[in-house]
Amino acid sequence: MAQETVLPNATGASPLMPRYDQIFPTLTPGEIDRLRPYGTIRHYEDRDTLFATGEASCGLFVILAGHVAITQRDGLGHVVPIVEEGPGQFLAEVGQLSGRPALVDGRALGAVVVLLIPPDHLRRLLIGEADLGERITRALILRRVNLIQSGAGGPVLVGPATSNGILRLQNFLTRNGLPHHVLDPSADPEAGDVVARYAPAAQDLPLAIFADGTAIRQATEEAIAAKLGMIASGARDRIYDVAIVGAGPAGLATAVYAASEGLSVLVFDERAYGGQAGASARIENYLGFPTGISGQALTGRAYVQAQKFGAEMMIPCPVKSLDCRNASSTFALVIDDGAPVCARSVVVATGARYRRPDIPSLATFEGRGVWYWASPIEAQLCAGQDVILVGGGNSAGQAAVFLSGHVKSVKMMIRGDDLADSMSRYLIDRIAAASNIELMRRTEIIGLSGQPEAWLERVRWREGRDGDEIEADIRNVFLFIGADPATGWLAGCDVTIDKAGFILTGETPTDTGASPLQSSIPGVFAVGDVRSGSVKRVGGAIGEGAQVVAAIHRYLADRPMTSLAQESAFAISESRPEP
Repeated sequence: MAQETVLPNATGASPLMPRYDQIFPTLTPGEIDRLRPYGTIRHYEDRDTLFATGEASCGLFVILAGHVAITQRDGLGHVVPIVEEGPGQFLAEVGQLSGRPALVDGRALGAVVVLLIPPDHLRRLLIGEADLGERITRALILRRVNLIQSGAGGPVLVGPATSNGILRLQNFLTRNGLPHHVLDPSADPEAGDVVARYAPAAQDLPLAIFADGTAIRQATEEAIAAKLGMIASGARDRIYDVAIVGAGPAGLATAVYAASEGLSVLVFDERAYGGQAGASARIENYLGFPTGISGQALTGRAYVQAQKFGAEMMIPCPVKSLDCRNASSTFALVIDDGAPVCARSVVVATGARYRRPDIPSLATFEGRGVWYWASPIEAQLCAGQDVILVGGGNSAGQAAVFLSGHVKSVKMMIRGDDLADSMSRYLIDRIAAASNIELMRRTEIIGLSGQPEAWLERVRWREGRDGDEIEADIRNVFLFIGADPATGWLAGCDVTIDKAGFILTGETPTDTGASPLQSSIPGVFAVGDVRSGSVKRVGGAIGEGAQVVAAIHRYLADRPMTSLAQESAFAISESRPEP
């Protein structure tokens, strides 16, 4: 079999790179024979396109004869060769598990014969051929990692690198595991030319440019998501066994276990997979990872795992309300002004939203020096500076330790006297050992200041209830003071909540056999941080996500199947006025 050839200027592929053989494996004839039942033979002529950046890919291509050139392009006229693949090798990355648009171009070099395996068959292959599926899955994931590192295939974001708009879009794309890169007009002559051509007015920024040349002015997360095909189509054409609202650890665990057990699963999240855990720089007390793992890596693996078993993703896609009027057979999840999405059961895993302290001008500086997470993007912005971090929980501790490796100093402010009541011992010890973390007890921020529409410049705080007020030049403040449950969208469904807004479970008076994770509405379950009494730990959330699937099976076993036509008829009858 022909060896893989690296083209000049290749990115992400070199015989000397780590894991090269895992990223670009060559299958044996026997392994290819095992794949044949899952695909069909396709023929391509010289220079034919097998797949193109930004267009929906047909699935995984196994090369039987000939060679294919893989290149990347960015919408600005740049085309960079990546690699040439030959017989025995396969073309795909992790997006092909769900039929997402391709991030690179594949063009035939001479006559090419391939075995094309569509996404649904690919998922069956990964499960049915466990050892071979493991090799393929690892390659798909590592290829996406390389594309992210090179920025290949994703949008070009144009605007000041420290602007609120650019940082917001960077965080959104990073949290969703999507490649991209930034051009700053103040530092890159090419970016200046792009701005003059596409966005001559300052209010046109940030600008997002895609591989097909499309440019979106005043780019938003929603516009980018639509262009990248992030939201699954056809979700309204069926009734799912379970709809999961929230793609944090609890929601993803539910998706993995439910989909692996044959249930049809649809997952919603309004911003990105991973939830608050996805923003954790390093989780060191999660079982099985003695050296720690970032929240992004942990939840990213779960995200791929859920899709491997067939779970569908609607991200970013906020659920506005839940209609329980026909709860005896189906629930309707309202996501926009169109037809609702229907499911026979619902799992609420929305977690909580970052709590905002009562500080004057706080909203003015959100995204301009006030942050509710600490990712490498923010760490790079404040490298070498003094920063303030507010909070005494595990998330605050993880962020403080992470930031201490990038900044000059971290002023860690807590309102109490000690961390022991709210933080794990290993983090307390790590903070005590860090020479540039100062723990400031009984301290709270009382003021923020800076130029309008500009970056935070100064912070004022008070030590003790009646203590001295101090003001200093601080340009970055990180707030980790807890979160409030995201349950407002359930108001129309009468799901019972406690005084703090968390969902009460296991108290359904009419169902003595109800699951401890079931809400007051049979068929609506709650897992993770949004549930009243949960332990607020990643491990606990994942455990509840696994546990709830057994309860869903029991619930569905006692409910008749409903067709989409029946559900539509019910919706029409309910909408008619009474005579």
